[in-house]
Amino acid sequence: MIHRLGLRVYYEDTDLAGVVYYANYLKFIERGRSEALRDLGVDQGTMKRDQGLVFVVRRLEIDYLGPARFEDMLEVRTAVTRLKGASAEMAQEVWRAGDCLIRAQVTVACMDTEGRPRRLPHPVRQALERLVL
Repeated sequence: MIHRLGLRVYYEDTDLAGVVYYANYLKFIERGRSEALRDLGVDQGTMKRDQGLVFVVRRLEIDYLGPARFEDMLEVRTAVTRLKGASAEMAQEVWRAGDCLIRAQVTVACMDTEGRPRRLPHPVRQALERLVL
């Protein structure tokens, strides 16, 4: 399964050239991951409050393939490519119509609030398994 999130490019997302500023794609894919988890029933606020666990980005690799511009409608696609004991590797893309604008490989790690790695809770693992390609 691939999670899909639609979003619009706002003026604040663009640079002087009128295209999406490169760092804003990181925000877009963060929203994609957060909404994917939410749609799978994982409440990150509850996870932090009740279990003292959070997700952090451990690794990110991104390829910029084309520009998005003001008012473009984009789709953020998120899938899990690999689950490990304390982390998940995700493939994310941002599309405009039939064009892929960015491709990213993101590794997120489960940590406690003291910064120590922790195994993915079983219910979270089960939810993420639904997004495995």
